[in-house]
Amino acid sequence: MQLTETQQEKLGELQHTMALLEQFVDHNILALYKPYPKQMDFHSAGKFYRERALIAANQVGKTWCAGGEVAIHMTGRYPEGWDGYINPKANKWWASGVTGESTRDNPQRILMGQKREYGTGMIPLECIEDVQLARGAPDLLDSVVVKHESGKHSFLWFKSYEKGREKWQGETLDGGIWFDEEPPLEIYTEGLTRTNTTMAPILMTLTPLLGMSHVVMRFLSPKAGTGEDRYHVIMTLEDAAHYTAEMRKTIEAQYPEWELEARTKGIPMLGSGRVFPIGEDQIKYTHDQLKGGFPDHFRCIAAVDFSEWDHPTAGVWARYDMDSDVVYIHDVYRQSKVTAATHHAAFLARSKPKGYPIAWPHDGHKHDKNSGKPVSEIWRKAGLRMMKDHAQHKDGGISVQAGLDIMIDRMETGRLKVAAHLNDWFEEFRLYHRKDGKIVKERDDLMDASRYLAMSLHHARRPSSSSNGPASATTMSDGGFNVLD
Repeated sequence: MQLTETQQEKLGELQHTMALLEQFVDHNILALYKPYPKQMDFHSAGKFYRERALIAANQVGKTWCAGGEVAIHMTGRYPEGWDGYINPKANKWWASGVTGESTRDNPQRILMGQKREYGTGMIPLECIEDVQLARGAPDLLDSVVVKHESGKHSFLWFKSYEKGREKWQGETLDGGIWFDEEPPLEIYTEGLTRTNTTMAPILMTLTPLLGMSHVVMRFLSPKAGTGEDRYHVIMTLEDAAHYTAEMRKTIEAQYPEWELEARTKGIPMLGSGRVFPIGEDQIKYTHDQLKGGFPDHFRCIAAVDFSEWDHPTAGVWARYDMDSDVVYIHDVYRQSKVTAATHHAAFLARSKPKGYPIAWPHDGHKHDKNSGKPVSEIWRKAGLRMMKDHAQHKDGGISVQAGLDIMIDRMETGRLKVAAHLNDWFEEFRLYHRKDGKIVKERDDLMDASRYLAMSLHHARRPSSSSNGPASATTMSDGGFNVLD
């Protein structure tokens, strides 16, 4: 069909408009940036934490995420609803990678665009005032001058770890540093030094293929009394909406077993040091699988891991199908820096309606510093149905390894299930590991509570909403007293 002259004019106008729109999109990527929930968590934490790590699976958008934040700070174009860190002034940043080539192909590409197509990355074209090429790798940039909303200029330099610590000395940065992939410890601490006088943010995005390195442990297992200014987010393939279930299966099938969890779940490669060498899908369940909820004959059991102010107090709640000998952990709690009354209220809300008995550890016999009473007794006085004695094996022992063996046996045989939405529980599960043969006692609160629960299943009770409380599943053998007496 031949178009009339008028139609041809209109078509030409439409094509011109489409070209302008495409050009606008290409040069204003930042305005279109919409972070996923885990990425938003990473951004929001900047309001409270100086050091942040996005520990993630491959190709889930971790570099995109950090690049977006760096561009926001450098341009001063904070989106509506931004609740993270804000720097109102023009500022200076370093963006870095392992080598010159990887710096060019990752942080530089995200910020500036492919090769020399500047303005097609996160930093809008109209904000780029000047660029300087670096020596060495083709198309690698040395520095960029960026127009800030204040009318002044921000400055960006690109760095690489391969140049050594000496190349990271001298400068004082008031914007921040972005480490794309994990740096050596000496490079990371030198970077911290560049921001010590300004307390500017440190961003790190990585897939943890180096395992529990010193840098990763700063975030996942900080030494006692440290880590207050650090925050990490773990992002898996499932957290990236651009992957379908079928795509995830294909991706997971392409990696060797020893790399699988690092590349698809952001879990550091722990090798033989991992306590639970079991796939998550093997123990996960969804509420859709239990239509109508838990049957009334499924018994109730909960457990607590006590702690001090700075360390989380944790709890787990489960229903126990005695007929099939399957435990379903359906709720968890982990909170630090709140009063005992707050912990009590959280446990009462979860436990009281159905009368969950609560297992507790041996340290519940310790006396509270303020009242002088045993911690477990204080919780009992708060209205919680604490078991009469601490969690223990049938022989009266409290062996940690024996408790872990119970959990592992149940996991391997399908008799311990955990609700798929309990992210805090699975985060601890993924990182629970040994070093030099000993359990690393960091970020293990829910795992400890789960162990006490597994040790105490013979004290599970029928659910009840009556004031008289549920019937006891068992009684203690010595003297026949009720486990909650």
